[in-house]
Amino acid sequence: MHEKQKLLSMIRKYDFVLYELQLYLDTHPHSPEALRMWKNYQSMRQKAVSSYVRQFGPIQPMQAEGNDSWDWVKGPWPWEKEAN
Repeated sequence: MHEKQKLLSMIRKYDFVLYELQLYLDTHPHSPEALRMWKNYQSMRQKAVSSYVRQFGPIQPMQAEGNDSWDWVKGPWPWEKEAN
C-alpha cells in the first residue's frame, strides 16, 4: 500500500472512532475517559490530514490554497484509475 492510501485509510479509521466516541459522549457527556480519547483521536486525525494535504493536496475544497490557481481540481479524480 502506498503512502497516499495509508494516510487515507488512517483518516477513515480516525473518522470512524471519532463518530463512535461522539455518539457515546452524546449519552455520557461527563465521561473524562471518553473525552480524553476524543481529544487524542482528534489530534491524530488532524496530523494525518495535515500530512496528507501537505503531500498530496486537499481532501476538501476548504483546504485548497487557491493562491496561484484553484488546486482543488488538480490531479486525478477518485474514480480515475490514476487515483487508485
